[in-house]
Amino acid sequence: MRRTPITLLAVLWLAAAVSARLAIVASTTDLAAIARAVGGDEVQVGSLARGDGNPHNVEVLPSSMVEVARARIYLKVGLGLDPWAQPIIDGSRNPRLRVVDCSRGVAVMNVPQGKVDASMGDVHPEGNPHYWLDPANGLVVAATIRDALCEADPAHAAGYRSGCAAFETRMKEAMAAWRERARPLQGLPVVSFHDSWPYLARAFGFQVVGFVEPRPGIEPTPSHTAELVELIKNRRVPIIIREPYYSPRVPQRLASLTGARVVALAPSVGGAKAVEDYMALFEHDLDLLLAAKGK
Repeated sequence: MRRTPITLLAVLWLAAAVSARLAIVASTTDLAAIARAVGGDEVQVGSLARGDGNPHNVEVLPSSMVEVARARIYLKVGLGLDPWAQPIIDGSRNPRLRVVDCSRGVAVMNVPQGKVDASMGDVHPEGNPHYWLDPANGLVVAATIRDALCEADPAHAAGYRSGCAAFETRMKEAMAAWRERARPLQGLPVVSFHDSWPYLARAFGFQVVGFVEPRPGIEPTPSHTAELVELIKNRRVPIIIREPYYSPRVPQRLASLTGARVVALAPSVGGAKAVEDYMALFEHDLDLLLAAKGK
């Protein structure tokens, strides 16, 4: 049987349907995932940082500027995590672009007190920027994105409000289940490579008692590593968390000396193969923590 070729008219119709959607670019996969949940079929969303990459350091590419030049909304993490986004935004030369700081309204953790200088390492003066790792903050971000979509595209505002409400309902049901499942983690001491996890620790109840980095962004030294060995032994720390974009060498060395277990958590949507949306991020990381704690 002869197949009917796709006609030029059909191609043009598909292209028009795609271009009619509200174009959004996000700094990270997490903000992009929440925007998709809120916007549904009315939005086309891209992200610049990889889910398994370091969101602090993203290369400024001409292709990214072209992508942002076609967008109506740019979603920033803020709190100093994605300063690389500004050259991309400026280079896009897009006068219609609305830049949305998704940290607005978030209860920020670990805001430094007093003067912050280079001797402290990569400390963020406005507080820890990994706020998306508390699902409660995902609800705040969703509301911020909803409002931005409604303002940019009022013709579909009812749909955006409905999408946000549905996302909130799903998230609240999941959060109740996660809190129950996370009971074995309450008060559990862990060591992490970088200070990426205070919001996840707050959500799941574990305690980060030490870091592989002596200061944020500073490579571990032999003396600091020796101190961590003693800390892990004295506090009976069962888990060492590392991000996928940091070397496993020192965490594995610590594990071999102490018996702790190294767990590579997904820091973002796309940070592991199974983590395809925002809710799956928490399911995945909770599964790994519970499995490591039980061994």
